[in-house]
Amino acid sequence: MTRTGLRRLTDPRYLGRRLGHNLPAKLLALAVSLTLWFVSTTDRRANVEQGFDVPVTVSDTTGERGTGTRAVRDLTPSTIRVFLSGRPERLRELRGDAIEAVVDVTGVPEGSFTRPVTVQAPTGTTLERQTPERVQGFVDTLVTRTLPVTLSVAAPPETSVPRYSVSPAEATVSGPGRVAATVRRVVNSPVSLAPGEEREAPLVALDAAGQPVEGVTTAPATVTVRRLDTGELPIKAVRVVLNDPPPGLRVTALSVQPASVRLVAAPELLALLREVPGTVPYREGTYTAPVTLRVPAGAQALEEVSVRLTVEAAPRSPASPPAPAAEADRTP
Repeated sequence: MTRTGLRRLTDPRYLGRRLGHNLPAKLLALAVSLTLWFVSTTDRRANVEQGFDVPVTVSDTTGERGTGTRAVRDLTPSTIRVFLSGRPERLRELRGDAIEAVVDVTGVPEGSFTRPVTVQAPTGTTLERQTPERVQGFVDTLVTRTLPVTLSVAAPPETSVPRYSVSPAEATVSGPGRVAATVRRVVNSPVSLAPGEEREAPLVALDAAGQPVEGVTTAPATVTVRRLDTGELPIKAVRVVLNDPPPGLRVTALSVQPASVRLVAAPELLALLREVPGTVPYREGTYTAPVTLRVPAGAQALEEVSVRLTVEAAPRSPASPPAPAAEADRTP
């Protein structure tokens, strides 16, 4: 640039003339540019950011390659925090379970793993960040076991002898091998049924300590429990009376369990019964023996009875009184 040109650029009068040349057109161009910028950035300025708790799902196609069925357990954490940006009305209608967060363990060998989580942002939103970006877990073989269903019902009244059925009688338990191996039995949630009633009850897998086992599924998830009897039966509890010991023996300690037994019979027969005889073998020593009940014809005992005895030899003296009869309700 020549000195003459430089002097013109620094001359205020020259600059004023240049700025004032076609000033309306220049102002119009500036206004159009500002309008276009404002319109093009409206959506961006209207977007907001919102966080969601998203459950992590597992993708594993390893089994499709003929390597067997597998299961993932102990996923930590099971949910991640996902931050999305978008229009406020779009974010308000979203829920965490509608956002896809997947950890792919295809080809991961059995054992512990740490893998990234892939988040798929829903339409109309943009993924800003996620916390954490990786999760841990354990890949295990999926095991399926078949177990009988154990019936569980509320305690019935003592004056009834209910009968139940459960359908189906077996259920399968599926889960990671190390977890499924701890299942000892499958029971239905306790139910209380009236005569002739039936109800669906969920199944629960229990371990050896009777505690629920987490991480397994049952098939079916519920069973049908039916009460088959039509009502209460005539029942009466009567005491058990034992036979006398033979000569030469005497009972020094006695405990009958239970001391009374429930009998089922016609009401007119039960009205006549006050006790039920029981026979037990006597010998010297301390021992437990079953009691053979002599139940009248037409009646049935609902319990088995046993007795704990201490028997000694009786003194052989003419003055000795006869040994007293052994009754279930006489416990030294």
